[in-house]
Amino acid sequence: MLGDLEELVTCESYSADHAAVARSARVVAAQGDRLLGARATTLVIDGVSHVRWTFGTPRVLLLGHHDTVWPIGSLRTRPWSVEAGVARGPGVFDMKAGLVQMFHALASLPTLDGLCVLVTGDEEVGSDTSRPLIEDLARQCRATFVLEASAGGGALKTARKGVSHYDITVHGRAAHAGLEPEKGVNAAVELAHQIGALDRVAAAVAAETGPGTTITPTLLSAGTAGNTVPARADLSVDVRVPTAAAQDAVDRHIRTLLPQHTGARIEVSGGPNRPPLEAAASRELFTRAADIAARLGLEPLSQVAVGGASDGNYTAGAGCPTLDGLGAVGDGAHADHEHVITAEMPVRARLLAHLVEAVR
Repeated sequence: MLGDLEELVTCESYSADHAAVARSARVVAAQGDRLLGARATTLVIDGVSHVRWTFGTPRVLLLGHHDTVWPIGSLRTRPWSVEAGVARGPGVFDMKAGLVQMFHALASLPTLDGLCVLVTGDEEVGSDTSRPLIEDLARQCRATFVLEASAGGGALKTARKGVSHYDITVHGRAAHAGLEPEKGVNAAVELAHQIGALDRVAAAVAAETGPGTTITPTLLSAGTAGNTVPARADLSVDVRVPTAAAQDAVDRHIRTLLPQHTGARIEVSGGPNRPPLEAAASRELFTRAADIAARLGLEPLSQVAVGGASDGNYTAGAGCPTLDGLGAVGDGAHADHEHVITAEMPVRARLLAHLVEAVR
């Protein structure tokens, strides 16, 4: 397993570099072909390479991604290593160890009939090209197992918040800031009012649907020169929601924002990206996994709800029961201390193999 993990980690696969993702897809396909005993189908959609294996009529979907957030050259400063039972390297935790565990788990099964394995190449950047493929497969299956890394202590992820992204643009009117500022309409000042209005949107959504929604202003820009009243200001907004009802409520309220200054105009674009993975979508599968862990004499499984999203949001949104976080045990996704506890890899592979057999 460590040899296979080294092979994947040392083939860098930064999401924005489609050539690197294509090289990674070839390595993933070859490794899967060897372990699964079948030839992969590589799907290139808008330049992004995804890898799929299908065995008979799909009933269970195993889902992962091979792209990472680490720019090409990260291996020079974060080299592959295994020391004292800890593996390190760019993408080792998120989520190349999960792919290795999945391949080895499936290789241990007497038959792969009824399974579909999909490894996408654009999860880290929103899955724009793979989303239709994911959702179509999920609608055909009775369960999806997502090989994303586990939460703290190996906890499975049984709920994920949904994600929406919005861009708010304020259109004002430029004027000389020293000679005649009163003739301008200051888009930056108007945008400040809109940031305050987002707090009121959050409060309204909480009153309607309950707690847990976050509406976070992130990127801001305004103006063209230091002595000019800004004619335009732009704001990016990150929204995380626990339920579909909350996602709908945010969308409804944010589109009713009104300018506070005469002459200003507001434009709102964007909307929901990933639906929430609500706890109900994972409940039965987690119970099944916990029972299997107990029967195998493994440590008791724990579960957690997280704010980050994954492709499991899409499968749950498509109506397929979904269990996430079945991948590596470790820490540091997207961070300098990214690492995997190697002793847990065969343990998690064994759990997955039994879970697949129980469900299909």
